[in-house]
Amino acid sequence: MALIVFLKPTSVLDIGVGFGKYGVLCREYLELWDGRGNYSDFLRRIDGVEAFRKYITPLHKFVYNRLYDDDIMNIIDKIDFRYDLVLLIDVLEHFNIEQGNLLLSKILQNNKGAIISTPKKVSNQKDVFDNKYETHKSQWSKDQLTAYGESFFFSDSVSYIAYLSTDKEQSAALRTEFFLRKVKQIPAMDFVLKTTDRVLAKYKKITGKL
Repeated sequence: MALIVFLKPTSVLDIGVGFGKYGVLCREYLELWDGRGNYSDFLRRIDGVEAFRKYITPLHKFVYNRLYDDDIMNIIDKIDFRYDLVLLIDVLEHFNIEQGNLLLSKILQNNKGAIISTPKKVSNQKDVFDNKYETHKSQWSKDQLTAYGESFFFSDSVSYIAYLSTDKEQSAALRTEFFLRKVKQIPAMDFVLKTTDRVLAKYKKITGKL
């Protein structure tokens, strides 16, 4: 969610919505806390894809502008909208490598960027909840994900969490932002940075240069 909030997408496609968790979180963090103070006036387009129709509830119909109840591989070429952000959260491992590569290629070709999360060690999982789409079919590596273009990886011990895009500037901005966030977590570092900024500002005011 820290990545999503920083990116501030105006349109999101959530593939494999499941319980609808990330649709709800996107609505809350991008709509309720955007400063407008309006509880139900949604401005962003958030669509979802869920192939297992038994998962779909009234919650999904409220949260998502449009919900595609089909396998993403059947409809990826039919979606005629370019999203700012595509979410593929704990979904990639449910495709075989060939399907996954095809899906990633099409996502990055037709949209601005994507957040991918997939386990570093995929468990042996079959069709839980009587849902064949829950079966684990592949294990992905960091190298496989970076092959798709510009990437930024969020540090996590359990999963590879990556923002993939063809936009070099966006990826560079993410690296800078989250590096600074780590630096600020160092004890007293926030005070040091603010003091440095004040000193540099005074120097610039006096000399006219930085």
